[in-house]
Amino acid sequence: MKKRRIGFQGEHGAFSEQAVYQHFGAGVETVPIKSIREVFNLTEVGAVDIGVVPVENSIEGSVSESYDMFLTSSVKVVGEEAVRVVHCLIGHPAAKLSDIKVIYSHPQALAQCRNFVASMFAEPRVTYDTAGSVKMIKEDGLSGAAAIASQRAAEIYGMKILKKGIEDYGRNFTRFLVISKTEGKRQRDSKTSVIFSVPHTPGSLYAVLEVFARHKINLTKIESRPTRQRPWEYYFFVDIEGHHRDPVVSKALAEVAGKTVFLKVLGSYPKSKEELA
Repeated sequence: MKKRRIGFQGEHGAFSEQAVYQHFGAGVETVPIKSIREVFNLTEVGAVDIGVVPVENSIEGSVSESYDMFLTSSVKVVGEEAVRVVHCLIGHPAAKLSDIKVIYSHPQALAQCRNFVASMFAEPRVTYDTAGSVKMIKEDGLSGAAAIASQRAAEIYGMKILKKGIEDYGRNFTRFLVISKTEGKRQRDSKTSVIFSVPHTPGSLYAVLEVFARHKINLTKIESRPTRQRPWEYYFFVDIEGHHRDPVVSKALAEVAGKTVFLKVLGSYPKSKEELA
């Protein structure tokens, strides 16, 4: 039986790949992709069977590129996964902590380890990926350089962990969404993600939220992003409990459609293990 090809942003050993294995198990083929935009695009055209993208971190907040891509992409959200992120400072096998003058990583990882990087008096340098940073300093033979990435990245590229658990806050989690060309199977314990925008008038957001409250539909998240079309106007990304085909949810969304200038259902998917626990 052919393995499903799961696309993720980064190189092998990235936390996004960890999310793939955590969600699907080991029996899949992971496909490294340079950017989040490409994960969406390749999933949309069927070049990979499924994509996995980060949407928010418990310390640094939202991953704006993912949210922006949901506005224009036709993919459906079919699952979610929360990954405990443990950052490691990784260098060459002969390196010592005192040798490090430059630290490479993805901007989110550098931000999550801001205090540690400052304590090292090292120069932070941004790259496109955590594991990709480890691969780069190995292949380029960069002396006096280290990368912030996962323990697995160090193992894959044969590099040395100089210090483990360097994130500023211990409870560091990243939430990932699983995307597909087609809608997922209906599940009993589901949640639904939607995007909407409202007229730029007093009470317009309240009018939408009141609909969910009146139908006794719980909101588990609300996030705003600029529309980029007019200053100070926003799209709202909302997660609600229930499947969009459930009668109560379907009725509420139909009513919301009449109170918004834009409404898009991103998909319904099973609640995460953490929520069901």
